[in-house]
Amino acid sequence: MSISEDKIKQLKEMAKSVRRNLLKAIYEGKMGHPGGSLSATDILVYLYFSKLQIFPEDPSRKDREIFILSKGHAASALYAVLAARGFFSKDLLKIFGKINSSLQVHPDMTKVPGVEISTGALGMGLSVCVGMALASRMDGSKSRVYVLIGDGEMQSGQVWEASICAPHYKLDNLVAILDYNKIQLLGPVSQIMGIEPVAEKWKARGWEVIEIDGHNMSEIDEALEKTEEVKGKPSIIIAHTIKGKGVSFMENTARWHGGAPTEEEVKRALEELKD
Repeated sequence: MSISEDKIKQLKEMAKSVRRNLLKAIYEGKMGHPGGSLSATDILVYLYFSKLQIFPEDPSRKDREIFILSKGHAASALYAVLAARGFFSKDLLKIFGKINSSLQVHPDMTKVPGVEISTGALGMGLSVCVGMALASRMDGSKSRVYVLIGDGEMQSGQVWEASICAPHYKLDNLVAILDYNKIQLLGPVSQIMGIEPVAEKWKARGWEVIEIDGHNMSEIDEALEKTEEVKGKPSIIIAHTIKGKGVSFMENTARWHGGAPTEEEVKRALEELKD
């Protein structure tokens, strides 16, 4: 394990803070997607506080690494992480989802520092990242491209087209991460349109496949370190997660895919997430 116990502790505390802030933002905005934002939090925190070469003071710097939130409905988690990382003031989280706010329910690259592309139409992120990874290689850059996709999103045909394209071009500078919480808007993914066997499908298309507990910082660290050793093909990390992670009454239920908590509910959630 390359990550220290002290670093793991710091990341866990940051994840707890991010969960609190994203829930407060959704409550203030009276809209959002808490379930998938909470399931993705640990992955985002690790990326932004332990992995990505990024520059909050100069977000478009040429030698930066790229992260794309393809499952754009988890924007509240991304915003909370970007604010914590210093891309903009945490005070802006209070205007999440408001009319004319820069922090809309899906991220807008023209309004939010650190957002590389506007996402919301599910399925597009991996395709964009294929192009970005190709461009990075053509430019002779060593920077890597990371994308977080959702399991419901994998039902989109565009994801599978991109999954064929990336190995064809041997894009070993591309890493996809699947937030596999197994629940989408209307219920369990397996009942609505099953995507299993997930690992075998990606392996068959020529990807390096790694499966982890998406809430375990040590496993996240080990998996992302391993992707840097892979040559001649892209990697996907299948991160098994829990919808609504960290808030007992939100966990493992489609009810909290979308929607804002009431005052009583947000107080209860924040109490569970307090220090």
